Formats: sequence, C-alpha cells, structure tokens
Amino acid sequence: MSETVERGDRIAKFLARAGVASRRDAERMLTEGRISLNNAVVTHPATFVTPGDIVVVDGKVVDEPERTRLWRYHKPDGIVTTHRDPEGRPTVFEKLREKLPRVISVGRLDLTSEGLLLLTNDGALARRLELPTTGWIRRYRVRVFGVVDPKALADLAHGVTVEGVKYGPIEAGLDSRKGENAWITVSLKEGRNREIRRVMAHLGLSVTRLIRVAYGPFQLGTLPRGDVEEVPPRVLRDQLPADAVPLPVRRR
Repeated sequence: MSETVERGDRIAKFLARAGVASRRDAERMLTEGRISLNNAVVTHPATFVTPGDIVVVDGKVVDEPERTRLWRYHKPDGIVTTHRDPEGRPTVFEKLREKLPRVISVGRLDLTSEGLLLLTNDGALARRLELPTTGWIRRYRVRVFGVVDPKALADLAHGVTVEGVKYGPIEAGLDSRKGENAWITVSLKEGRNREIRRVMAHLGLSVTRLIRVAYGPFQLGTLPRGDVEEVPPRVLRDQLPADAVPLPVRRR
C-alpha cells in the first residue's frame, strides 16, 4: 500500500476525488465552516482524512471516493455547464442527474457552444486535465460569418492580444467557404473563457456555431447529440499523461 493511502489525503483532495467539489471550492467551503471531520469542524486545509474517518459536508456524510471514472458527453447548445444557474437556465448536470453519479466537468462549454464535454467523478483529475501544462490540444469546428483572411488565421499561431488580453498560439485553418459563411478548424491548448469568439471577433468574424470535436486524445466522434458514454477504464489509464493524478485506490 502506498504512503499516500496509508496517511490519507488532504481534506480538499479527498473531497475533490469524491466528486464533491474542486480543491479550490473545497478550500473555500472550509473557510465557511461547512465541512467537519469526525464531528469536528475543519478549519485548516492541511487536515488529512484517513481510513475510517467520517467527513460531513453541509450535514451530509461524504462517501469514500470511488475509482476514477471519465465520461464523454455531447453537449447540445442552450444549456450551461454549471451545477446551479442563477438565471434558471437548464444545466448539464440537471440533464444528466439520472444517468450519472455526481460529476465535475473538465473545463466548460458556454451556453451557445456544443460538442465534446468530458465529465469525471474525480475533481483532482478534472483540475489536472484543465491545465495547459498537460499539453492536450482542444480542437473545434467553428462556423463564422464574414470575410476570412487565411493569412490572419495563420498569424494566430504566434499568439494574439485582444483588448489587453494575451492569448497563446492558436492553430486555425480554413476548411470551406460559401459566400460570407465559412467553416474553420481551431486548435489550442488553453481555451480561456470565450477565447475563440473574442479572437474571431478581433479578425472581423462573427461565430455562428462552435463545436468542440476533441479534447486531448478523446474525440466527439459519432456520439449522438445529448448522449453520454463512459470511457473504458483501460482506455483512461492508457490515455492519462504520465504525470497526471493517479487513479485513487478505494479505502477499505
């Protein structure tokens, strides 16, 4: 048995792997006094959870983390990637509540974006796979309205600054064009909030459809719109980066 399993996990890591919240959100919950360990409120992030401990969040006992699982979901447009929406719009997690355990998204797709969204029950893994240092390429098919300048697209490979925000290298190529409508393939490693839409607007192009078709080695493929499919454990193990968060071992 490894040293990590013997001494347990930090409380935030435990909650992330249990799919309760990301580490960052779990640390915020600590400061709000919402977490207790063995009937004592936890106030310090360097608190470890060991086998047999009872962790309670908002009055509910947290189950032991299960094995790490990952799903591919074909997100339709018109739903938001959040657990609760203050505007009352439909959310990804409401749509999947009856199909999946509590899960966390790997990155997000905004309301009008669609395509591949990875979901996992391991918050630590979700955070790891979102980092640009993972080196995973995120690929999109983008429909735009306007006059496309192939040279301007090629220049995005050197990065671009839009309204004071510096974006990293973006690989963009024109696939097809009909009148003032065109399809472009866009690949990037980071994917900041509304990055593609803002960069395209900077080039005088209006995005009318945005579909994520790949996230690292995982492809949207022929997964039907609105469907979700689990990645087989062997495939998950094979595709994780060598320095990614290891699959957790269930404590007995």
